[in-house]
Amino acid sequence: LSTLANVTQPEILATLPKFGVNRVILPRELSIDEIKTMAEHCPENLDLELFIHGALCYCVSGRCYWSSYLGGKSGLRGRCVQPCRRLYHTGNLQEKSSKEHSARYFSCQDLSLDVLAKTLLAIPHLVCWKIEGRKKGPHYVYHTVTAYKMLRDNPTDSKIRQEALSLLELALGRPTTHARFLPQKTRIPTDPSGNTSSGLFLGCVQTKQNTVSLNPRYSLLPQDFVRIGTEEEKWHTTLRINRYGPRGKRFLLPIKKTLPPSGTPVFLLDRRDHTLLNLLRQEEQKLATIQGIPTTATKDVIHLPKAIHGKRMVDMRVLATIPVGKENKCGNQERLALWLSKKTANISKTIARRIFFWLPPVLWPDESSKMQLLVSELWRDGCRHFVLNTPWQRAFFPNPLPNSCELIAGPFCNLANALALDKIKQLGFTAAFVSPELTKEEFLMLPKMSPLPLGIVLKGAWPVGISRFGLLHLKSNIPFASPKGEIFWAREYGQNTWIYPAWELDLTEKREELLAHGYCFFAQMLENTPKSVPKISRPGLFNWDGHLV
Repeated sequence: LSTLANVTQPEILATLPKFGVNRVILPRELSIDEIKTMAEHCPENLDLELFIHGALCYCVSGRCYWSSYLGGKSGLRGRCVQPCRRLYHTGNLQEKSSKEHSARYFSCQDLSLDVLAKTLLAIPHLVCWKIEGRKKGPHYVYHTVTAYKMLRDNPTDSKIRQEALSLLELALGRPTTHARFLPQKTRIPTDPSGNTSSGLFLGCVQTKQNTVSLNPRYSLLPQDFVRIGTEEEKWHTTLRINRYGPRGKRFLLPIKKTLPPSGTPVFLLDRRDHTLLNLLRQEEQKLATIQGIPTTATKDVIHLPKAIHGKRMVDMRVLATIPVGKENKCGNQERLALWLSKKTANISKTIARRIFFWLPPVLWPDESSKMQLLVSELWRDGCRHFVLNTPWQRAFFPNPLPNSCELIAGPFCNLANALALDKIKQLGFTAAFVSPELTKEEFLMLPKMSPLPLGIVLKGAWPVGISRFGLLHLKSNIPFASPKGEIFWAREYGQNTWIYPAWELDLTEKREELLAHGYCFFAQMLENTPKSVPKISRPGLFNWDGHLV
């Protein structure tokens, strides 16, 4: 079960094997104490897997729509273009790039548990250490895997530990952090003033007339790849080194295009040392001797669920709190919905029974018992209308459910195909919101295949991401802008930070078309936008007219 499922509640683990799940990958935001708690609640036939090294996303897995919202390249589909790595600026937002206030506020360093990894060895059910390797070269794989094997097999040997740390330095990743792993020493995983691109820092260039030179901190080897500058700079480039360059000696860089100014940093991106090259040759020789296995087309048939023609249901206006005097201001085809919190759970029983309560899309281990208590109290008081924003939240409710209960899978469940909708139905859900990041073609196709009545978020403040790392170096409710002038703002709810674009999702003009294709209900997500955030005139169609990849 992937991190995208956001399984962070210890009590849920005991229920997973009956659904055929035998391993859970834990989120990267957990502390060692939370990891131990999860392990203690694992049944015998369930294993855990944990990230120990590699890139950290600023947003929670499965809760980042940043890349998709800006350009149709979905992080949920592995196509993220990493907008969190960009420079963002505050101050004068009319300027597309304000160097005075620009920084990499959301660009996280790499997670590296290195010497702390030994604390994981005694944790039951933790059977796999996961090293992130997306778009990494063989040098990274070789050095990181070798280093963690040494740390795993020799946890108390200080000499081997130092050798392993040296190997990790040669893995050529970003600057590293322990992030939230040690609860008593939680570290901020970003350094806005620094450069968090991959690579080992070699030094800064000296540019004189038409020559660019470097006095490298480490010797350069033939076939090394180096990167000069960062992506935002017009002189940014990568070079292959074709001759040996001794450490500390002046080395001319063969740059023919835009020359970088003196002081531009240079990073080592790829190194094929002799040991690694020999290993690659051996593996290539083994591959050459392996005969291919004939393949045949599968005879398995995927049976899609039987589609239903859903009846029109009430729409929802989703709020964090009820405005005074607005308790009964919804029309016949509209119902008030509230994000479930201690405050909203304390409204009068009469009003509560008419409201749809939305559960948060992210719950951390220490929040599960509190949420379970709120749900139980509302259920006891006769509340039967809930929107769950991750499928495992079904465990908060009785089984089987009474016919009077409306349990709707929320938009953060990211439902995007008929088979997923069928599984949701089997869990007892009575209806479902589809993922808001779909294209027009995908939106209009789903109702014809769905075994459940479908809804969609038609309008409102849809977040580009939710994070547990906090705002760090920015302030809540204060706008900031991307290099292209796209404006955002953020607000903190409990342990999470929600990042919003300054323009709303708005498919209102598509309402009749959606109804004609079988959608049964809609939601409007309302958020009090700070007065400091300028109004942006920009279409809020998300990927409706785009091509989602």
